[in-house]
Amino acid sequence: MATATELKEKIVTDYKTHTSDTGSSQVQIALLTQRINELTQHFRIHKKDNNSRRGLLKLVSRRRKLLDYLKRKDINEYHIIIEKLKLRR
Repeated sequence: MATATELKEKIVTDYKTHTSDTGSSQVQIALLTQRINELTQHFRIHKKDNNSRRGLLKLVSRRRKLLDYLKRKDINEYHIIIEKLKLRR
């Protein structure tokens, strides 16, 4: 299993749009998706952890806003990121 920093670096390199990109919408959406998936696994074990569930909902909301922004800005990139991350939309 990779450490958190190695996993984050791998995601950034997979989704960056240019050589020094670390904060574009695509990278942020991919990082949020990875974190959301981790928390989803956590909730399968800890069903009554409502404080963390609030954090999950905030992450989902932030990702939704970034996806809406990307859809307004560049519809083709939006479809590519949805396809890559296998998100329902």
